[in-house]
Amino acid sequence: MTVRWSVFVAPVGQPDSPWAQENSDAVLPTASIGKLVLLGELARQIDAGLIDPGERVAWTDEDFLHDSGLWHVLDQRDLTIADAARLVGAVSDNMATNVLLRRVGLDAVRAYGSQLDLAPLELLDFVREERDTSIPGVAWTLSVGSARSLWNYMDLLAAGQIPALVAQWLSLDTDLSMVASAFLLDPLAHTPYDADDVALINKTGTLNNVRADVGLVEAHGDRVAYAAIAEFDPAAGELVPVMARMRQIGDAIRDRMTPPV
Repeated sequence: MTVRWSVFVAPVGQPDSPWAQENSDAVLPTASIGKLVLLGELARQIDAGLIDPGERVAWTDEDFLHDSGLWHVLDQRDLTIADAARLVGAVSDNMATNVLLRRVGLDAVRAYGSQLDLAPLELLDFVREERDTSIPGVAWTLSVGSARSLWNYMDLLAAGQIPALVAQWLSLDTDLSMVASAFLLDPLAHTPYDADDVALINKTGTLNNVRADVGLVEAHGDRVAYAAIAEFDPAAGELVPVMARMRQIGDAIRDRMTPPV
C-alpha cells in the first residue's frame, strides 16, 4: 500500500494562499480528530446555558474502554463536564468522549457539523474497542475528514465562530509527536501561560494505520493552521517514514514563521 496523504497548511483566513497542500480534499479516516466536532457542540451548549460545565457525569459499563486516556485508570467514577472535556483535550480520553457524547447526543453533534459546514469532517460514532459493522449503528470508523476540512475547523476557531472554550481544552494536548514536534515545545506545559515565542493548540488522531494532526500555531505575528492525515500499511514498515514526514511538514512551517537572523 502506498501512503495516502491529505495535507493543507495556510495562514488563518487565507485558504487561497496555502503554504503547502497535497490531496487536500481527499477524505480519509481521522481517528480521534472527529472529537473536535463533539467539543465544539459541547462548548456551544455551555455558552448558550444549556449545559452547566459543573454538572457531574459518571461513566457506565457501556462507556468503559481500556485504551487512550486516563479516566479508565482513575479511582474517580464521576467528573464535572468541564473536567471530562479537559481530559479529551489533554489525552484524547476515550471514556470521557463517550460520556460527553452520550450527554450531548450524536444527533446534536451532527447538526452542529452541518450548521458550520464542517463536512467532510465528521464524528461518525462512539469510541468502540471493537467495530463490528454488522451491528446496526456501528460505523466503520470513528471519524473522517480531509485536510482542508480540518484546516477549516481551526480557521473557524481562530475567527471566534467556534467557542474559545475549545481552544482552552486543546491547549492541554500532550501529543506533540507529529507535525507539532517541530515547534520544540514542552508537551506537558505549552498553554498560553507557558508559551514563549510560539503558541500552539492541536488535536491528533491515531489508529494502527492512521496518523493525523491538526493545529493552530501563532509565532512572530503569524497565525497558521495546518492539517496532515496519513493512511498507511503498518505491516509494510510505512509508519517510520510517515512520522518523519509529519515532522518535515512542521519543520517547514516553523522555518517559514521564523524571522531571518
